[in-house]
Amino acid sequence: MRQDGKATRINLFDVTTPSMRAFHLSWIAFFLCFFAWFGIAPQMAAVRSEMGLTKDQIGWLIIGSVAITVVSRIVCGELCDRFGPRLTYTWLLILGSLPVMGIGLSHDFKTFLAFRVAIGAIGAGFVITQYHTSVMFAPNCIGTANATTAGWGNMGGGVTQFAMPLLAAFFAATLGLGDYWGWRASMLVAGLVCLLTGVAYYFLTQDTPHGNFSELRASGRMAPAGASKGTFLRTARDPRVWVLFVMYAACFGVELTMDGVAHLYYHDHFGLSAKAAGFAAGSLGLLHIFARTLGGYISDRLGGRWGLKGRVHWLFVALLLEGLGLMLFSRMPTVALALPAMIGFGLFMKMSEGATYAVVPFVNKKALGSVSGIVGAGGNVGAVAAGFMFKGAIAWPTALFILGATVSVASFLAFAIRFSLETETEAARECAEAEDQRRQLAEAKPQPSLAGAVA
Repeated sequence: MRQDGKATRINLFDVTTPSMRAFHLSWIAFFLCFFAWFGIAPQMAAVRSEMGLTKDQIGWLIIGSVAITVVSRIVCGELCDRFGPRLTYTWLLILGSLPVMGIGLSHDFKTFLAFRVAIGAIGAGFVITQYHTSVMFAPNCIGTANATTAGWGNMGGGVTQFAMPLLAAFFAATLGLGDYWGWRASMLVAGLVCLLTGVAYYFLTQDTPHGNFSELRASGRMAPAGASKGTFLRTARDPRVWVLFVMYAACFGVELTMDGVAHLYYHDHFGLSAKAAGFAAGSLGLLHIFARTLGGYISDRLGGRWGLKGRVHWLFVALLLEGLGLMLFSRMPTVALALPAMIGFGLFMKMSEGATYAVVPFVNKKALGSVSGIVGAGGNVGAVAAGFMFKGAIAWPTALFILGATVSVASFLAFAIRFSLETETEAARECAEAEDQRRQLAEAKPQPSLAGAVA
């Protein structure tokens, strides 16, 4: 049972409907984007030794890895509005795979930085993932759907922390290629998988529950592509978009920063080996199995009870607890204390991300791509800004403490996000209709509450 063709529940083991195919393909695609995007991060100790990189150069690499994503996310959001998520994701994966494979050609800081910056464009996969699930799922579960696809996709940033060193070791030791070619071969594999996934996305998904943008426009059921011109500028004039931009910078920006520095932080600050540091850093990413989904799920439940105001207030609470937790983590003197502290603040960090994109679809439905792109770019702007604190001038524990304090202050911006009575009423009506349809579906054909469905 569907609301205007949109799914009113998430049946995890159903791949026969357009909504669930988009759900699974979008999180898998984003998982691989994230895996490739930060695939080099856990191997930086080897790269640093080989190329003789300084702390300042490491800082520029951290900044470069997320800088171009600011632009690519905004561009991909606009492309989704005009051409649909299917074609946008296909070309992002295919073109983005080239620098991932090509980084093995680098031989010094300048060439390595150039490829590292280019790889960052693939991080725009997040915006397409959020766009695709937003148009496929009804308001009663849109927060959970967005949070789950993004969360499981972001999990690639955790898996890559321990998977890439193991893959590089396989090429270097088991196949006898040596350290020089080990990390290069591992990045080649990551790029090839992204390229193949781009081809699969084209053939296995469609833009909306009713078909592709091209088909809908040809039949007159959708406005021409030119009708979306100017939506970005109109969206950019909405102050709520920029508040969400800053708040997403305070959660996803912190995550990107941690993805870039966590391995070296555990390696240098606590003296762990490369593999041990990889597992320690990777544990943060594995929270995406449930944490971001939990943030979206709570937002959906609070939204169903208290409307859009409930969603916004939950975002405030999650972000505030993230900031306080990060400050605590920065003060931990041993690995035994640092790991649980990191897991604690990481839980609220990822729930904040899910809570943010449980609000985004309600800001401007006619310019969903532009809103998603601008807010998504905020995460990368936050990471770029935070990256300057890790260039060597400030001790990393101090930088983390300052970052946590900044996040705590940013959480109070949530009270500036307001919706009109008309928007609140429409959202409440759509949510109630979707819940009614979901209950009718459950009565007609009972489904397992946990094993087969989420939300």
